[in-house]
Amino acid sequence: MTDARPIQSNEVSRRSLLAFAAGAAAALSVSVTAKRAVGAPAKMAQQAVAYQNTPKNDQRCDACAHFVPPSSCHLVEGEISPSGWCKMFTKKT
Repeated sequence: MTDARPIQSNEVSRRSLLAFAAGAAAALSVSVTAKRAVGAPAKMAQQAVAYQNTPKNDQRCDACAHFVPPSSCHLVEGEISPSGWCKMFTKKT
């Protein structure tokens, strides 16, 4: 009598390896995209935050935690003057 059991191999086929790699790449891509969408809030229009190119008392954009030199902001759209001001002012710590 002969043994009719199929031979099992511990080796991974090229097809299954490629399928796994493609699935892992797709999952990573979705994960990174989702984090960007959640982690990056939309900027607000200058009008919505009452932005002005001049300071208000001792509050200036260059003293704000949201200001990004030389002329940008994490929260407000467009070009921002270092000596400007808006409602979102938060003093740097």
